[in-house]
Amino acid sequence: ARNLLGEEPVELFATGSSLVAPQYRKLGDYDTAMFILRTASGRQCHINNSVRAAYGYDQRIEVHGADGMLQAGNRMPTSVEMYGDRGISRDKPFYFFVERYAESYASEIDHFITCVETGSKPAVTASDGRKAMILCEAALASARSGRFEPVKP
Repeated sequence: ARNLLGEEPVELFATGSSLVAPQYRKLGDYDTAMFILRTASGRQCHINNSVRAAYGYDQRIEVHGADGMLQAGNRMPTSVEMYGDRGISRDKPFYFFVERYAESYASEIDHFITCVETGSKPAVTASDGRKAMILCEAALASARSGRFEPVKP
């Protein structure tokens, strides 16, 4: 979300529930959650998460702007679609994250090795990891308070 916004979020709203997977409620966790991240200039990012997607691992993204929209859809095993009198049929998205991100994991390992061999700075830093944790902490605080919470620098 931070990369898509182009600037750091300054406040965050989060809400969640446990309705489709009761075992999460027993753990004090959510099976479904929604987040709104807002920047100082007013840019917003809305994120929906759910542990249930019967049709596969659902992870899509849309970016709306003055000139239109960018969209990246789910990765499928094939791009074949069947159009017929009963509607449209196609493969479900890859179900497990390892299937979905195998190429990404390989690229990350290659990048790490390159950084070690050349002494170059990694694309993702410890600071990025820290900022992700700060967003998580703000999300937990917001889910508990029911209000927008500041994102601490």
